[in-house]
Amino acid sequence: MAGNRIGRINEEIQRELSVLIRQLKDPRVNTVGMVSVTRVDTSADLRYAKVYVSVLDKSREKDALKGLKSASGFLRREIGGALRLRYTPELQFFGDDSMLHGAQVLEILRRVEQSDAERENDTGEDETC
Repeated sequence: MAGNRIGRINEEIQRELSVLIRQLKDPRVNTVGMVSVTRVDTSADLRYAKVYVSVLDKSREKDALKGLKSASGFLRREIGGALRLRYTPELQFFGDDSMLHGAQVLEILRRVEQSDAERENDTGEDETC
C-alpha cells in the first residue's frame, strides 16, 4: 500500500513540476525549447526525489539541468505548498535519454523489417524463375 502512495506522490510532483518549469524565468531553462519531466522517483521517506528531464535541444541539456538545479529551492517550496506534504522532497535533476533510446530501437526494428522484406522478395523471385 505504501508503494501506491509513493506512486501517487510521484505523479503529483511530476504534474506540478511540468507546470512550474514552464513558468521559470531562468534563460538556461526557458530558451532550450521544450523541457519535459519524464519521471519522478521519490524515496520511501519522502526526503529525496529524482526528477528525470528530457530536453528537446540535447546540446543544451547540461545548461538546462544547471538552471533547474539553481531553481530547485523555488520549485521545492512551490511543490510543498501545492501538495501539503509533511516533508517536501529535495529535488535532484537528471537528464533522461529514454526518448533517444526509443528512437534508436525503432530504427533498428525498421532496418530488420526492411531486410526481411528484401529477403522475401529475393526468395520470391527465385521461385518464379
